[in-house]
Amino acid sequence: MFGVLDPVARNQPGTRAATLYRARRATEPYYCNYGLNPSYEGHLADAGVVVSGRGPGGEVRIIELPGHPFFVATLFVPCRQMVEGGTHPIYAGLVEAVRERQQRSAAVQ
Repeated sequence: MFGVLDPVARNQPGTRAATLYRARRATEPYYCNYGLNPSYEGHLADAGVVVSGRGPGGEVRIIELPGHPFFVATLFVPCRQMVEGGTHPIYAGLVEAVRERQQRSAAVQ
């Protein structure tokens, strides 16, 4: 449904999404009429992709690739908090991952 604020459960403690949010649930705007076809979820898992957030009906809302410097994909709009004057945890995590990578690169040079 367009423009609905849905709770997204972090059903996988220890994932990057759970660490970034510091909470089991978060409310995010969901504007998409599309989603992941459930028949592909097993293929993604076989490739190492982890579902780290689900909508209220169990549908995939966040995926990530463990071991990657920062591979987090969402089916919601994480910029809402920025409009309200805050920094969204996913954006803050991306900025931190870039900073850490720059520091490692500088140490090698």
